Amino acid sequence: MRASLIQIAVDLDESPDSRRRRAAALVREQRGADLVVLPELWPVGAFAYESFADEAETPDGPTFREMSKAASDAGVWLHAGSIVERATEDGRAPNGPDQDGPNQDGPDPDGQTPDGTLYNTSLVLSPAGELVRTYRKIHRFGFDKGEATLMGAGAELVTVRLPETTLGLATCYDLRFPELFRGLVDAGAETLVIPAGWPARRRAHWTLLARARAVENQAYVLACATAGTHAGVEQSGHSIVVDPWGEVLAEAGTDEEVLTVDLDPGTVATTRERFPALKDRRLGLATPTAIR
Repeated sequence: MRASLIQIAVDLDESPDSRRRRAAALVREQRGADLVVLPELWPVGAFAYESFADEAETPDGPTFREMSKAASDAGVWLHAGSIVERATEDGRAPNGPDQDGPNQDGPDPDGQTPDGTLYNTSLVLSPAGELVRTYRKIHRFGFDKGEATLMGAGAELVTVRLPETTLGLATCYDLRFPELFRGLVDAGAETLVIPAGWPARRRAHWTLLARARAVENQAYVLACATAGTHAGVEQSGHSIVVDPWGEVLAEAGTDEEVLTVDLDPGTVATTRERFPALKDRRLGLATPTAIR
């Protein structure tokens, strides 16, 4: 399976429409790949909080339309990174019925999702340009500001079956929460796809955590970041592809770049058979009593 990660540079002096056209051209150049991945919030910029409301779109909006044509022209599965999604009236993400597992996003657990709520939402398109799955980012970054206060939290794990492998979807800050990835593996994920807008000042964490998620889950990790500086935040770059043993197969630099790597999907099953650590998990242990 050939995967291409497009580490696109985000410069807020470039309009979102211009960047969509440029990203589409880069996707078309990946004809011959099986899977193409774009980063998190590349149309607007992951730290451009002031623009989120103005640039929000529905999952069938301008980013989807541009990416749909590009995926179809290139004949690739496309993880189109993520957009600022403005929720539709019923609050549900438009996921198709052809996937198994816990994949339907719905209202937040604490109540109904109001029309207009924003989400950080990934789009996955088929080689025919159809929207196959969406994933609303579960862990929002910012603590008491930024994304954490401006966006709703996703509530569901999402996997996508490709002919060669099953993808497990996560986004950026999700990388710090290993339990999410365990859930994806339990749902059948073999390749973990993580678009991000990761700050350069924490670049060491980015590569360390990508390798850790690969090793502990015995899965491929395709982690695609942005390049450039936007909203005053220098981006990490260093998109990375890691195999199930934690070996780095390819790593980008800090500029705009495309990583193309040939993967053997059978390596996941082989690794899990030869070193069956996942079978030794002990779940449901009692919570320890605090010493007073």
